[in-house]
Amino acid sequence: MREWEFGRTVRRWRDRVAPEAAGVPVGRRRRASGLRREELAALAGISADYLTRLEQGRATAPSAQVVESLARALRVSGTERDLLHRLAGHATPGPDVVPSRITPSVQRLLDRLSHTPVVVHDATWTLVLANAPYNALMGDTTAWKGLERNAVWRNVTRLPSRVVLTSREQEEHEARLVADLRLTASRYPADLALRRLVADLTAGSPRFTELWDAGTAPAQAGPSRRKTVDHPAAGLVTLDCDTLVVTHDDLRITVYTAEPGTEDADRLALAVVLGTQSLQH
Repeated sequence: MREWEFGRTVRRWRDRVAPEAAGVPVGRRRRASGLRREELAALAGISADYLTRLEQGRATAPSAQVVESLARALRVSGTERDLLHRLAGHATPGPDVVPSRITPSVQRLLDRLSHTPVVVHDATWTLVLANAPYNALMGDTTAWKGLERNAVWRNVTRLPSRVVLTSREQEEHEARLVADLRLTASRYPADLALRRLVADLTAGSPRFTELWDAGTAPAQAGPSRRKTVDHPAAGLVTLDCDTLVVTHDDLRITVYTAEPGTEDADRLALAVVLGTQSLQH
């Protein structure tokens, strides 16, 4: 059965990943040579229960996004990534599909930022990766499913967010996201998942439909933007928010930092420490 073979492959590849290579701390009492199930689940941004069901062949039809996340967390080669997609029943992602793969070189960059809040989106603004400091700062993203993982949807439907914006700033942010999505749609006209996303956004949000039909070009934002985050324990934290675009892979890497020695830097450090502790328990 295909589901069983997919799960068996994930289990086998999990056992061969050295925790150090994945940035997982290794304690003295550790017996497993590879990744524990809970560790892989955290790296892939899915629940440990869902990963258990996948490995046991009890969960069917994992989405392409989940497969991509597992392939990234398992540090697989391009050939193995394609195999994992085939075992899940998906066609191998081609050039006419919005890419969501994090290449080994980009992963090495992200590993260097393991103590800094970082979030990665694909060209549709669908969440690809949020590291532990980001989840600590912004709130846990690991339980998000479907449209919840799309930043356009989260903004036009005004889902809860810790980012503090005025009404005008929120509207401008929504307009930028929708305009950027229009450009993505023009680059990937054959991507069926992107078409479904636009259809779902149109059906579910009058605000999205208004902005989409307006056809406004994306505003030219500066290279760095400031954001204020209202953290439940650390309070208001104002940070530099820089989005770096990986051109060939069409990814958006957003990094949150504070000027060293400032109150914001102290509050950011507190938010990360408190949040990562709570996520581990």
